[in-house]
Amino acid sequence: MRVIDEDGKQLGILSPAAAVKIASEKGLDLVEVSPAANPPVCRIMDYGKYKFMEAKREHAARAKQKIIVVKEVKFRPRTDDHDFDFKVKHILRFLGDGDKVKIVVMFRGREVVHRDIGFKIIEEVLGRVADVCVVEKSASIEGRDMHAIIAPRPADQKKAKTPKAESEIAAT
Repeated sequence: MRVIDEDGKQLGILSPAAAVKIASEKGLDLVEVSPAANPPVCRIMDYGKYKFMEAKREHAARAKQKIIVVKEVKFRPRTDDHDFDFKVKHILRFLGDGDKVKIVVMFRGREVVHRDIGFKIIEEVLGRVADVCVVEKSASIEGRDMHAIIAPRPADQKKAKTPKAESEIAAT
């Protein structure tokens, strides 16, 4: 088998017993890196430290990920003005937090005949939040519900990050 030491230098093609002996003298492990190669490639390394650093790298990558959350705000055709304003404030808060919002207009009974009311409600909501969002999916009907999905504008998220960075630079 081809053996590579802990510094990345090739020790050449050795027998398995000789490779294990070299690894044990250094107090390290002999790990098979590429079993399909001809001859197989093994590396002398501290396997526990390798696994620890790999887990640490994966954890750091997960910490940097942004989990996309879709919040749902439901309206009815007969939603009152105050309730409407209150729900629009919630939508603005959700968009400010970086979450997507699914706007749902629910119809019951004979209300489903008046789909134009649902379109007016969604258009009114989109008109009020147009400056802070982009429409990912326009109004469409699925069963007895009408849906639209909006997401925060990417430029708004970048603007929110830059004042913090500028204030930190000014503080130092």
